[in-house]
Amino acid sequence: MEISKQQYEYALNRIEELLPLVTDETPANDRNALELTIVSDVVEEYEKLHYPISKPTIGDLICLSIEEKGMTQKQLASEIGVSPSRVSDYISGRSEPNLRIARAICTVLGIAPAAMLGM
Repeated sequence: MEISKQQYEYALNRIEELLPLVTDETPANDRNALELTIVSDVVEEYEKLHYPISKPTIGDLICLSIEEKGMTQKQLASEIGVSPSRVSDYISGRSEPNLRIARAICTVLGIAPAAMLGM
């Protein structure tokens, strides 16, 4: 069954009404807890279809990690043994790092190798 935008919006509003009524101590078979579960499922299903979240690109991972580490692209380039323009190419998606460089990026920036491989 396809969930309409109207049903989705109703479910969102109902969640806002139910959240204050349901706590960690509320029994799972409570009417409000059951309804909250059902409307949450409606919202989740609609959002999966209409607002999918894509996996981050290699460039996204590098950019975010550089920022978190307080580094510059130039510093990363120096640490992994490539030119700053090459790091820029990785971030923009113009090129992808080879396995050796990808491993170095993961090590220096603390990125999980599975994330770098898009898993």
